[in-house]
Amino acid sequence: MPRTSPADYSALDSPDVLMVLFHPRKSTGPMNGDDHFREIRIPVEGNVHVGARFHMTHTNGPTILFFHGNGEIVSDYDDIGPLFNQRGINFMVVDYRGYGCSDGSPTVTAMMADCLPIFEFVQMWKIEKGFAGPLIVMGRSLGSASALELAAACGDRIDGLVIESGFAWAGPLLRLLGAEPDRIGFDESNGFANVDKIRTFAKPTVIIHAEFDHIIPFSDGKTLFDASGAYDKVLVTIPGADHNDIFLRGRERYLEAINGLTGKCSPL
Repeated sequence: MPRTSPADYSALDSPDVLMVLFHPRKSTGPMNGDDHFREIRIPVEGNVHVGARFHMTHTNGPTILFFHGNGEIVSDYDDIGPLFNQRGINFMVVDYRGYGCSDGSPTVTAMMADCLPIFEFVQMWKIEKGFAGPLIVMGRSLGSASALELAAACGDRIDGLVIESGFAWAGPLLRLLGAEPDRIGFDESNGFANVDKIRTFAKPTVIIHAEFDHIIPFSDGKTLFDASGAYDKVLVTIPGADHNDIFLRGRERYLEAINGLTGKCSPL
Protein backbone atom coordinates (compact mmCIF):
# COMPACT_ATOMS: atom_id res chain seq x y z
CA MET A 1 0.00 0.00 0.00
CA PRO A 2 1.23 3.56 -0.66
CA ARG A 3 2.63 5.43 2.32
CA THR A 4 0.40 7.94 4.09
CA SER A 5 3.24 9.86 5.78
CA PRO A 6 6.46 11.39 4.42
CA ALA A 7 9.35 8.97 4.03
CA ASP A 8 12.25 9.09 6.46
CA TYR A 9 15.45 8.57 4.48
CA SER A 10 17.79 9.19 7.43
CA ALA A 11 19.08 5.61 7.45
CA LEU A 12 20.14 6.05 3.82
CA ASP A 13 21.95 9.27 4.70
CA SER A 14 24.47 7.45 6.87
CA PRO A 15 28.12 7.88 5.76
CA ASP A 16 28.39 4.15 5.00
CA VAL A 17 25.59 4.44 2.44
CA LEU A 18 26.45 7.82 0.96
CA MET A 19 30.00 6.75 0.13
CA VAL A 20 28.76 3.85 -2.00
CA LEU A 21 25.50 5.27 -3.32
CA PHE A 22 26.79 8.58 -4.69
CA HIS A 23 29.88 9.13 -6.84
CA PRO A 24 29.86 12.86 -7.58
CA ARG A 25 32.20 14.46 -10.10
CA LYS A 26 32.63 18.16 -10.75
CA SER A 27 32.53 19.58 -14.26
CA THR A 28 34.87 22.22 -15.63
CA GLY A 29 32.15 24.86 -15.43
CA PRO A 30 29.17 26.22 -17.33
CA MET A 31 29.38 26.33 -21.11
CA ASN A 32 26.98 29.16 -21.83
CA GLY A 33 26.40 30.17 -25.41
CA ASP A 34 26.53 26.69 -26.94
CA ASP A 35 24.28 26.41 -29.96
CA HIS A 36 22.87 23.05 -28.93
CA PHE A 37 22.08 23.35 -25.24
CA ARG A 38 21.44 25.87 -22.51
CA GLU A 39 23.25 25.64 -19.17
CA ILE A 40 20.84 26.20 -16.28
CA ARG A 41 21.18 26.37 -12.50
CA ILE A 42 17.98 25.40 -10.72
CA PRO A 43 17.28 26.68 -7.18
CA VAL A 44 16.26 23.82 -4.89
CA GLU A 45 16.72 25.15 -1.34
CA GLY A 46 17.82 28.57 -0.12
CA ASN A 47 21.00 29.45 -2.00
CA VAL A 48 21.55 25.87 -3.17
CA HIS A 49 21.32 25.28 -6.93
CA VAL A 50 21.70 22.15 -9.04
CA GLY A 51 23.03 22.18 -12.57
CA ALA A 52 21.09 21.20 -15.68
CA ARG A 53 21.55 21.19 -19.44
CA PHE A 54 18.60 21.70 -21.74
CA HIS A 55 19.19 20.27 -25.22
CA MET A 56 16.58 22.15 -27.21
CA THR A 57 15.03 21.51 -30.58
CA HIS A 58 11.35 22.44 -31.26
CA THR A 59 9.15 24.46 -28.91
CA ASN A 60 6.15 22.33 -29.85
CA GLY A 61 8.00 19.06 -29.33
CA PRO A 62 7.90 16.86 -26.22
CA THR A 63 10.32 17.60 -23.38
CA ILE A 64 12.01 14.89 -21.32
CA LEU A 65 13.15 15.74 -17.81
CA PHE A 66 15.95 13.24 -17.16
CA PHE A 67 17.50 12.11 -13.85
CA HIS A 68 20.78 10.26 -14.47
CA GLY A 69 22.67 7.49 -12.67
CA ASN A 70 24.83 7.84 -9.57
CA GLY A 71 28.18 8.00 -11.37
CA GLU A 72 27.17 10.40 -14.14
CA ILE A 73 26.92 14.15 -14.63
CA VAL A 74 24.97 16.20 -17.14
CA SER A 75 27.95 16.68 -19.47
CA ASP A 76 28.11 12.90 -19.98
CA TYR A 77 24.93 13.34 -22.04
CA ASP A 78 26.31 15.95 -24.43
CA ASP A 79 26.51 13.33 -27.20
CA ILE A 80 23.17 11.75 -26.35
CA GLY A 81 21.09 14.93 -26.12
CA PRO A 82 21.44 15.64 -29.86
CA LEU A 83 20.17 12.11 -30.65
CA PHE A 84 16.95 12.97 -28.84
CA ASN A 85 16.83 16.33 -30.61
CA GLN A 86 17.10 14.58 -33.98
CA ARG A 87 13.83 12.86 -33.12
CA GLY A 88 12.15 16.16 -32.23
CA ILE A 89 12.52 15.67 -28.47
CA ASN A 90 13.78 18.36 -26.10
CA PHE A 91 16.04 16.78 -23.48
CA MET A 92 16.80 18.32 -20.08
CA VAL A 93 19.36 16.49 -17.92
CA VAL A 94 19.66 17.49 -14.26
CA ASP A 95 22.40 16.81 -11.71
CA TYR A 96 22.25 16.07 -8.00
CA ARG A 97 23.80 18.20 -5.29
CA GLY A 98 27.60 18.04 -5.44
CA TYR A 99 27.58 16.84 -9.07
CA GLY A 100 28.79 18.87 -12.04
CA CYS A 101 28.26 22.57 -11.33
CA SER A 102 25.80 21.94 -8.49
CA ASP A 103 26.18 23.24 -4.96
CA GLY A 104 26.28 21.22 -1.77
CA SER A 105 26.79 17.52 -1.18
CA PRO A 106 24.51 14.65 -2.18
CA THR A 107 22.25 12.89 0.29
CA VAL A 108 19.22 10.69 -0.30
CA THR A 109 16.98 13.07 1.62
CA ALA A 110 18.12 16.01 -0.54
CA MET A 111 17.85 14.02 -3.78
CA MET A 112 14.28 13.02 -3.06
CA ALA A 113 13.28 16.51 -1.93
CA ASP A 114 15.04 18.33 -4.77
CA CYS A 115 13.18 16.60 -7.58
CA LEU A 116 10.02 18.52 -6.63
CA PRO A 117 11.41 22.08 -7.00
CA ILE A 118 13.27 20.88 -10.10
CA PHE A 119 9.95 19.78 -11.58
CA GLU A 120 8.28 23.07 -10.73
CA PHE A 121 11.17 24.99 -12.26
CA VAL A 122 11.00 22.99 -15.49
CA GLN A 123 7.25 23.56 -15.72
CA MET A 124 7.76 27.32 -15.40
CA TRP A 125 10.74 27.25 -17.79
CA LYS A 126 8.60 25.58 -20.44
CA ILE A 127 5.89 28.21 -20.08
CA GLU A 128 8.28 31.18 -20.05
CA LYS A 129 10.24 29.95 -23.08
CA GLY A 130 7.19 28.88 -25.06
CA PHE A 131 7.75 25.10 -25.01
CA ALA A 132 4.21 23.85 -25.35
CA GLY A 133 4.71 20.12 -25.94
CA PRO A 134 4.09 17.29 -23.47
CA LEU A 135 6.36 16.72 -20.47
CA ILE A 136 7.83 13.26 -19.91
CA VAL A 137 9.79 12.32 -16.79
CA MET A 138 12.61 9.81 -17.15
CA GLY A 139 15.02 8.26 -14.65
CA ARG A 140 18.01 5.99 -15.14
CA SER A 141 19.30 3.69 -12.37
CA LEU A 142 19.42 5.77 -9.16
CA GLY A 143 17.50 8.45 -11.03
CA SER A 144 14.52 6.11 -11.21
CA ALA A 145 13.83 7.04 -7.57
CA SER A 146 13.49 10.74 -8.45
CA ALA A 147 11.38 9.98 -11.52
CA LEU A 148 9.00 7.74 -9.59
CA GLU A 149 8.74 10.25 -6.76
CA LEU A 150 7.48 12.76 -9.32
CA ALA A 151 5.20 10.20 -10.97
CA ALA A 152 3.51 9.64 -7.62
CA ALA A 153 3.47 13.25 -6.43
CA CYS A 154 2.81 15.13 -9.69
CA GLY A 155 1.36 12.49 -11.98
CA ASP A 156 -1.54 14.69 -13.05
CA ARG A 157 0.96 17.12 -14.62
CA ILE A 158 3.19 14.51 -16.28
CA ASP A 159 2.27 13.14 -19.70
CA GLY A 160 4.51 10.07 -19.79
CA LEU A 161 7.11 8.11 -17.82
CA VAL A 162 10.31 6.30 -18.79
CA ILE A 163 12.27 4.16 -16.32
CA GLU A 164 15.62 2.87 -17.55
CA SER A 165 17.63 0.37 -15.46
CA GLY A 166 15.37 1.20 -12.52
CA PHE A 167 15.34 -0.66 -9.22
CA ALA A 168 12.28 -2.13 -7.57
CA TRP A 169 13.88 -2.81 -4.19
CA ALA A 170 16.65 -0.90 -2.43
CA GLY A 171 17.82 -3.66 -0.10
CA PRO A 172 19.51 -5.92 -2.69
CA LEU A 173 21.12 -2.89 -4.34
CA LEU A 174 22.54 -1.70 -1.02
CA ARG A 175 23.95 -5.16 -0.31
CA LEU A 176 25.61 -5.28 -3.72
CA LEU A 177 27.18 -1.89 -3.06
CA GLY A 178 28.45 -3.06 0.33
CA ALA A 179 25.96 -1.48 2.74
CA GLU A 180 24.06 -4.05 4.81
CA PRO A 181 20.46 -2.81 5.29
CA ASP A 182 19.99 -4.35 8.75
CA ARG A 183 23.19 -2.81 10.06
CA ILE A 184 22.18 0.71 9.02
CA GLY A 185 18.60 0.31 10.21
CA PHE A 186 17.06 0.42 6.75
CA ASP A 187 13.54 -0.97 6.33
CA GLU A 188 12.27 -1.45 2.78
CA SER A 189 8.76 -0.44 3.88
CA ASN A 190 10.02 3.07 4.61
CA GLY A 191 12.47 3.34 1.74
CA PHE A 192 12.05 4.54 -1.84
CA ALA A 193 8.83 2.54 -2.39
CA ASN A 194 9.38 2.52 -6.16
CA VAL A 195 6.94 -0.36 -6.66
CA ASP A 196 4.19 1.45 -4.75
CA LYS A 197 4.82 4.70 -6.60
CA ILE A 198 4.69 3.25 -10.09
CA ARG A 199 1.29 1.74 -9.29
CA THR A 200 -0.13 5.25 -8.94
CA PHE A 201 0.84 6.46 -12.41
CA ALA A 202 -1.73 5.61 -15.09
CA LYS A 203 -0.37 7.37 -18.17
CA PRO A 204 1.86 5.92 -20.93
CA THR A 205 4.95 4.27 -19.47
CA VAL A 206 8.06 2.61 -20.89
CA ILE A 207 10.38 0.39 -18.84
CA ILE A 208 13.81 -0.21 -20.42
CA HIS A 209 16.21 -2.74 -18.91
CA ALA A 210 19.37 -4.59 -19.92
CA GLU A 211 19.09 -8.35 -20.26
CA PHE A 212 22.25 -9.00 -18.22
CA ASP A 213 22.29 -6.06 -15.81
CA HIS A 214 24.64 -7.15 -13.00
CA ILE A 215 23.85 -4.18 -10.73
CA ILE A 216 20.06 -3.94 -10.98
CA PRO A 217 18.84 -7.27 -12.34
CA PHE A 218 16.32 -7.53 -15.15
CA SER A 219 13.85 -8.96 -12.63
CA ASP A 220 13.62 -5.48 -11.04
CA GLY A 221 12.57 -4.00 -14.37
CA LYS A 222 9.99 -6.76 -14.80
CA THR A 223 8.67 -6.12 -11.28
CA LEU A 224 8.23 -2.41 -12.03
CA PHE A 225 6.52 -3.23 -15.32
CA ASP A 226 4.11 -5.68 -13.67
CA ALA A 227 3.33 -3.18 -10.89
CA SER A 228 2.82 -0.24 -13.25
CA GLY A 229 -0.66 1.21 -13.18
CA ALA A 230 -0.33 2.56 -16.72
CA TYR A 231 -3.13 1.84 -19.17
CA ASP A 232 -0.47 1.74 -21.91
CA LYS A 233 2.87 0.27 -20.84
CA VAL A 234 5.80 -1.29 -22.68
CA LEU A 235 8.72 -3.36 -21.39
CA VAL A 236 11.82 -3.02 -23.57
CA THR A 237 14.60 -5.56 -23.13
CA ILE A 238 18.04 -4.70 -24.50
CA PRO A 239 19.54 -8.09 -25.46
CA GLY A 240 23.12 -8.81 -24.43
CA ALA A 241 23.46 -5.51 -22.57
CA ASP A 242 24.70 -4.80 -19.05
CA HIS A 243 24.02 -1.85 -16.76
CA ASN A 244 26.54 0.54 -18.28
CA ASP A 245 26.43 -0.39 -21.97
CA ILE A 246 22.66 -0.48 -22.34
CA PHE A 247 22.49 2.59 -24.58
CA LEU A 248 25.52 1.58 -26.63
CA ARG A 249 24.14 -1.89 -27.36
CA GLY A 250 20.51 -0.97 -27.78
CA ARG A 251 20.51 2.59 -29.05
CA GLU A 252 17.95 2.18 -31.83
CA ARG A 253 15.57 0.04 -29.79
CA TYR A 254 15.97 2.41 -26.85
CA LEU A 255 15.27 5.56 -28.86
CA GLU A 256 12.45 3.98 -30.85
CA ALA A 257 10.67 3.02 -27.61
CA ILE A 258 10.93 6.59 -26.31
CA ASN A 259 9.87 8.01 -29.66
CA GLY A 260 6.85 5.71 -29.57
CA LEU A 261 5.96 6.96 -26.11
CA THR A 262 6.13 10.62 -27.13
CA GLY A 263 3.63 9.89 -29.88
CA LYS A 264 1.11 8.71 -27.28
CA CYS A 265 1.52 11.70 -24.97
CA SER A 266 -0.36 14.94 -25.16
CA PRO A 267 -0.19 17.91 -22.83
CA LEU A 268 -3.10 18.46 -20.45
